[in-house]
Amino acid sequence: MDLPPYLCHRFATSLIAPILLYRADLFTPSVGTTTCLDTFWRKVQRWTTNCFSAAPTGILSVESCLPPVSLRITHRQRLAALRVVCSPPSVNPATARLHPSFSSLSVYRAPDSSRALTRGLSSVYLPLHWKTPHPVPPMRNHLPVDAVAHRTIPFTLGLSRMPMINTHLGRPAPKLPCQSLMDNTYSGLKKRIRETLLDEWSSLFPTPGYYLHSPALQPRPFMALGKFVGGRIHQMRAGKSYLAAHPTWRSPDADTSCPRCGLEPKAFEHAILSWPSRQHRRSRLLHGVTGPCPEARLWSSLPLLKRLATFISVTSTGFPPSMFPPTTPSSSPPLSLSPPRVPPPVFRVFSLAEV
Repeated sequence: MDLPPYLCHRFATSLIAPILLYRADLFTPSVGTTTCLDTFWRKVQRWTTNCFSAAPTGILSVESCLPPVSLRITHRQRLAALRVVCSPPSVNPATARLHPSFSSLSVYRAPDSSRALTRGLSSVYLPLHWKTPHPVPPMRNHLPVDAVAHRTIPFTLGLSRMPMINTHLGRPAPKLPCQSLMDNTYSGLKKRIRETLLDEWSSLFPTPGYYLHSPALQPRPFMALGKFVGGRIHQMRAGKSYLAAHPTWRSPDADTSCPRCGLEPKAFEHAILSWPSRQHRRSRLLHGVTGPCPEARLWSSLPLLKRLATFISVTSTGFPPSMFPPTTPSSSPPLSLSPPRVPPPVFRVFSLAEV
């Protein structure tokens, strides 16, 4: 499908990811299954960005704004746990069956919240006190509902009680804070979980030293451009493109100097800012573009991105070499596509005596 990278990202997050990670909110896949899912997910990332297979996997995930599968599973499990602990106990049976020490704004608990949950389970399972980060004694394990709820402990710093969402669905509890305050607290917890995802993304899946862009969950503005131009920008940002200083798997040891000027390596910044033969077009099309560094205003300004896309299209920056026809040698005559010229017919005039 010839979709812009933005729509590819939206298609991947709204349709492919829910199918791929079905039931991963509560059940963690095995290592083998996660490896297979990650292999397929990298194909989705390449399809989104139109990057080469030679692009490092860390850069590929950052360029596509699609976290790796293992981080996405952990993130979904944390959000599912947050929904459990913030639901009204009179509505969600899982919340009502948490340990009575659970720091909730409601005192309602299921009658068998700490006794009948252990029926039918092994003796190593025990209800866990909410304020105990690890089971005591050590051989005891969490109950399944405790294993889900305790994923939110690192994000509840400074909270004496967990907020409740959708309180209109449950029984009216007395002395509840205003709903706007609880909604803001719930949004703050989700923000902490999202920031933790970005921190783990940077630390567990580092990128090469030449790539300085940081991970992001939202699509970048230039991903709204066309599939072809957006793919060229993705490739040049990743350092794996058709530019001489960005060797692909086809030319790993090629000369990196600019074939036109020979002064600098033909990289992304040189191709758009320093190429002497493109000075006229650069001054006319790239007014206001200072460079492709991560802090540049180029990546957040839609007018500048449109100018860059126009410059790339006009100058064929980063285009595949196969898009240009081979040139005819100067010694051979040029080929003519016009039909051969036919001489006009000759008519003879006869005299009356010859007739």
